[in-house]
Amino acid sequence: MRRTTSVLPTLAALAAAVTLSGCAVGPDKRDPMENWNRAVFQFNDTVDTYALKPVATGYKNVTPTIVQTGVSNFFGNLQDLWTGANNFLQGKGREGASDLGRVALNTTFGVLGLFDIASEAGLPKHKEDFGQTLGRWGVQSGPYMMLPLLGPSTLRDTVGLPLDIAADPWGYKDPVNVRNIGAGVRVIDQRAALLDASTLLEDAALDRYEFIRDGFLQRRQSQVYDGEVPQTKSEENVPEQPAVKPTGEGATQ
Repeated sequence: MRRTTSVLPTLAALAAAVTLSGCAVGPDKRDPMENWNRAVFQFNDTVDTYALKPVATGYKNVTPTIVQTGVSNFFGNLQDLWTGANNFLQGKGREGASDLGRVALNTTFGVLGLFDIASEAGLPKHKEDFGQTLGRWGVQSGPYMMLPLLGPSTLRDTVGLPLDIAADPWGYKDPVNVRNIGAGVRVIDQRAALLDASTLLEDAALDRYEFIRDGFLQRRQSQVYDGEVPQTKSEENVPEQPAVKPTGEGATQ
C-alpha cells in the first residue's frame, strides 16, 4: 500500500504555509526543547542520508511493486489489530468492528494479509495508536519532541509509545532472527514509500526542521480528532504572529 501520492499535495501545501509564516520571530511555545530537538533531528537526518535512504532507494528500484505492496499490506494487517483496539478505547465501536473485520478478511482470503481484500470489500483502513487515544481522552499533547531514530513525536505520544510497541504482534515472532529481519524490511519498506515525498520536502522547505515540526503537529492534531478539530483546539496550535504596526496615510500617529 503506497501512500506517496496522497502525501505530496499535503507537503506542497505545508511548504507554502511555512514560507508565508517565515516572518514569525521568537521561540515556538510548542517546542521549548528546540535546541535539543534540532540536534536529534540532525543526527536522524545523517543516519537517513547515509544509511536508510540509500537502502530504501535500492529496495524500491529492485523489488517488484507487487512485492512491495504485499510487504506493506502484511504489516498493515498486523497494525489493524491495534488500530481496532484503540478505536474501541476511543468509543468508536463501528470503526473498531470494521478494523477487526479487515483483519479477519485479509488474514484468510487475503493470504495472511498480503492482499488487501477488505478495502475492496468496503472496509476502509484506519490508523490509530495509543497517543491518539490519550488525545481523545483529553490528554494534552505537551511539548514537541524529536526522538532518536524514531522521529517527530510529542510528550503524550512518547508516553504512549511503549504500549504501541508492546501491542505489535510482530514483536513476539519467533525465531528472533526472523523477527529482526522482518522488522528491518518493515522499516525499509516504510521509508521507500516516502522517497518521493522526502525529495519534495528537501526542495520546498526553507527550514526542514520547522517544516517537519509544524506539519507533524498539524497532522497529529487532525488524526486525534479524525479531521474535525474543534475551533478552540485548532487555535491552540496556531503559532503567534508578531504584531505589525500599520504604516502609510491611514496609520494612527
